[in-house]
Amino acid sequence: MVAPTLSTTRSTPIAPTPPTRRTRLFALPETRWAATALALFLLGLAAQLSDAPPALAWALYLACYAAGGWEPGLAGLRALRDRTLDVDLLMVVAALGAAAIGQITDGALLIVIFATSGALEALATARTEDSVRGLMDLAPETATRVDADGREHPVRAADLTVGDTVIVRPGERIPADATVIGGGGEVDQATITGEPLPVDKSVGDEVFAGTHNGTGVLRLRVDRHAGDSVVARIAALVERAGRTKATTQLFIERVEQRYSLGMVAVTLAVFVVPLLFGDPVRRALLRAMTFMIVASPCAIVLATMPPLLAAIANAGRHGVLVKSAVAMERLGTVDRVAFDKTGTLTHGTPELVETHCADSDFDDSELLRVTAAAEHASEHPLAAAIVRAAHSGGLTLPPAEEFTARPGRGISAMVDGHRIAVGSPASMPARAEIATVVERWEALGHTAVVVTRDDRPIGALAVRDRLRPEAIRAVAATRRVTGPTPTLLTGDNHTAAQRIAAEVGITEFRAGLLPEDKVHAVREWHTAGTRVAVVGDGVNDAPALAAAHTGIALGGAGSDLTLRTADAVVVRDDLTTVPAVLALARRARRTVIANLVVAASFIGALVIWDLVGTLPLPLGVAGHEGSTIIVGLNGLRLLRRAAWAESS
Repeated sequence: MVAPTLSTTRSTPIAPTPPTRRTRLFALPETRWAATALALFLLGLAAQLSDAPPALAWALYLACYAAGGWEPGLAGLRALRDRTLDVDLLMVVAALGAAAIGQITDGALLIVIFATSGALEALATARTEDSVRGLMDLAPETATRVDADGREHPVRAADLTVGDTVIVRPGERIPADATVIGGGGEVDQATITGEPLPVDKSVGDEVFAGTHNGTGVLRLRVDRHAGDSVVARIAALVERAGRTKATTQLFIERVEQRYSLGMVAVTLAVFVVPLLFGDPVRRALLRAMTFMIVASPCAIVLATMPPLLAAIANAGRHGVLVKSAVAMERLGTVDRVAFDKTGTLTHGTPELVETHCADSDFDDSELLRVTAAAEHASEHPLAAAIVRAAHSGGLTLPPAEEFTARPGRGISAMVDGHRIAVGSPASMPARAEIATVVERWEALGHTAVVVTRDDRPIGALAVRDRLRPEAIRAVAATRRVTGPTPTLLTGDNHTAAQRIAAEVGITEFRAGLLPEDKVHAVREWHTAGTRVAVVGDGVNDAPALAAAHTGIALGGAGSDLTLRTADAVVVRDDLTTVPAVLALARRARRTVIANLVVAASFIGALVIWDLVGTLPLPLGVAGHEGSTIIVGLNGLRLLRRAAWAESS
């Protein structure tokens, strides 16, 4: 028995807010050790300034060394064992050198600032991960499963399997990605799609795990296992992206080893050369250690990844999955955007508007019946429209065998013992009668498909698609971000492409393209030095997405191949997020460049000061670690919700 839909005049229950994942300050060992080092430093400084025995101050400072320096020192020794020189080890060596010449206070200050910088970096990383992993808290832990006999049982949401029936009552969170098979209500999808208002859901509509059912009782059929849900895929993809490294970061890491070795060599020269000219050992050693500290590339190493990872996490919260730091970096350099038409600029859910029979053995119903049977296994939006029309007309579809799909050309299958093929007019044989009808349909902006039985044309069908309501705004916003007007790439006919292009404000379009033609267009732009992003959803878009500088797929309607091929996935199929993520990526790229400039400027100024003048060790430490902290915090600004709003 299907539960009735509750009246929507009732107030919508408030969604219970899932516990927010937020790493506490002292939950991280780096923070605790840094705080311990700071406390010991302050106690040592108090002992030094009072009449306490000098041994007490030294003991407290040495304890500060141990608390703040053991972890980077151990990590540096392990790296040295692997024949790599770690910058952290150089900082610890510099602090020990300061103690060796009696500057233990300066060395302890270096340890404290260095440990504090490391703790802030660890906290920033943890908070970035929190924003991603917190998505998993959206899905409820339990669900109400309905057995075949109608009895309800509470089960763990993770134990639900595809095909299970569940009941979701008002105020509850939906436990899995599912399809509504009974009842109806308003579902708040803001946590997944960002939509500000609840969305009406009725039989046949898709709902997502972690969204909140406001009014009405929903009877759902589970479509995906918990681990494959949209919210799980968001978390998994963004977390996987966090483990990748951007091209700039990889370059920095390659240079870092050579830089560190060169820095050690110069440090030795800074120490030895003054000695040859009669400088005191203590002064030469202090200058050399100060040089090693201020020349360390800590801030440069930290300049790249925090902005990119913060941007990835922010985009993930707003329904755009950027699969890697490399992809985010590439998105920030896009010069032009090429949109697919069907399923991208349009809803991808076209409707059948007309049929034409060219064989006396068929009438409109029979033509639709065999065509829908052949198209039943296809995932193309045009196929879905034909199948929906057949079901709406009460037609019973015979089974189809030996289904074959040729992306961009059409499909074929055995129906009632005959080979039924459905495809575009350009790829199918057609009679003059059919060609005339197709020409008339295309003049109206419709999309035509030709149907053959055993290679003999038997008719044609016309479908039309509806423009996405946000498409015009998305195209205009994309033009503001990238400069050139976006391009439309479609396999549809010239007239249909021209009509859609004119509606959304696109002046350049290419129609009648097969998948390889789209790839050719992308390569033409690449040869001309243009970095193009392709936005698409279907199997026929996958080659172009793979060939493009960056591929962006619409996740809701996108095929599995397209989603795997794309560098970024728009989960909620909202085209306005495309220019938003492009703008966010550009902002992340500007932040990376600014960070590198700041880091290099600090290093250059402090090195020159130390070599030309006399740079006090505490000031050198403060300048070096201060630049590291500034660079890290500057990158994390992209984690704020306001950063996405400013990009939208």
